[in-house]
Amino acid sequence: MCGIVAAYGKNWRYSHQALELIAHRGPDGRAITYLDNGYLAHTRLSIVDVEGGTQPMASAAAPQWLICNGEIYNHPDLRERYTAYPYRTQSDSEDILAVYAQHRQSTPRQLEGMYAFAVVDEDELFLARDPLGIKPLYYGCEGDTFYFASEIKALQDIVTDVKEFPPGYSYSSRHGFIQNYDLQAVTRQIADDAGPIPDTDAVREALRRSVDSHLMSDVPLGVFLSGGLDSSIIAALVKQQIPDLHSFSVGVAGSEDLAYARQVARYLGTQHHEYIYDERDMIAALPDVIYYLESFDPALVRSAVANYFLARLASQYVKVILSGEGADELFSGYRYLRQFETPEALQRELVEITAELHNRNLQRLDRMTMAHGLEGRVPFLDRRFVEFAFAIPSAHKLYDYKSVEKWALRKAFEDMLPESVVWRTKQKFAEGAGSAHIFQRIAEAEIGDGQFAREAGQILAETGHTIRSKEELYYCRIFQRFFKTSTIPLVGISRSL
Repeated sequence: MCGIVAAYGKNWRYSHQALELIAHRGPDGRAITYLDNGYLAHTRLSIVDVEGGTQPMASAAAPQWLICNGEIYNHPDLRERYTAYPYRTQSDSEDILAVYAQHRQSTPRQLEGMYAFAVVDEDELFLARDPLGIKPLYYGCEGDTFYFASEIKALQDIVTDVKEFPPGYSYSSRHGFIQNYDLQAVTRQIADDAGPIPDTDAVREALRRSVDSHLMSDVPLGVFLSGGLDSSIIAALVKQQIPDLHSFSVGVAGSEDLAYARQVARYLGTQHHEYIYDERDMIAALPDVIYYLESFDPALVRSAVANYFLARLASQYVKVILSGEGADELFSGYRYLRQFETPEALQRELVEITAELHNRNLQRLDRMTMAHGLEGRVPFLDRRFVEFAFAIPSAHKLYDYKSVEKWALRKAFEDMLPESVVWRTKQKFAEGAGSAHIFQRIAEAEIGDGQFAREAGQILAETGHTIRSKEELYYCRIFQRFFKTSTIPLVGISRSL
């Protein structure tokens, strides 16, 4: 896992500050390769082939250079298929060069994983982002130069207009943007072909395969454990493969998440670690949270605070963690989904919120883990498992089906976890951690009605964004210390789930 920043064009300029601004994404090393038509810069978090996987990486088969942020989970299969390529390393990133040597523009269709990568092939730039946008990528143009980076902060002083690179797309300096994966179209086809609900063994086996592929690592690996259903399932599956598994949980004193996480940790026999924080800790951490998160969306910030402490704790013991993100979108776990009464309406909503995850939970997970030099992985959102989950008829995900949400998931794992955890009511992460309303209370006390109307109106006039609450304005004030709201994409602005 890493950070990338680069330029491609005739009149490019290098900004040392840009690389420094994403140094947290790769504390194990950094390197820059200067090319005739630009540069590639990389900060490295060493995960696979710790000694040999340095980037930017030169191809052993052609005059090509690669920088990549991510993991290619079908790395072993690719090594068996592309044997003609003269590999120099054991890094999964080098597999991209092996595939590119044969497939060029269609390379992303051969990859399974999370990634944002660039290949410079003599006089062509090729960029790609994974189907769901698990890994971030932003870009912008100044004159005839195309700039791109892992985070907004690395670009906002270089280009006037920063844009988010769309998930599931690639870009070629010769051919422009090309869509490689369309979740809406794929799920429509799946719905047309859907059969009966798969049995519990099939659900369990499909997720087990995804988890097993996500264990690829040459460094210590652990799990986030909130004590909720999703993270507990991931922990149970990982524990079968890693006997001395480390698990991590955070919350305020007396929070439900801490209690349930301890119960699961005891049941599974993990080496469990927890951190208890209070209101003063949250206030002190908030500027860092918003700076790394690159958003002032209230729902995102609230949960990011807990994630910030969680990632900081985990980084003291491991370099890779697995998380339960994505299960609520695939299996209908949010409370507001109760309003959808037909399978068709529910299916449309689930597909939409899954497609939006790159600006929501995935943004939070990526930024908070990478802020601490930690790699976050999401087995529920492996492309293959996503398609498996959407093949389950939506009638079985309605809230009146068996009178509980995520019934298929609960049934598949009910014999691997304590009953009280399997059938525990869904809570938002910030609620379970006990920190959901602290900043709302502070904002109401600090911001008067007149102040709110005046500042919200000014932000609307400058950016077109409507500030919806005093809590959001409270976060936006901090956001504006670091970012130019008029010149960057306000990603992560979401409905409250």
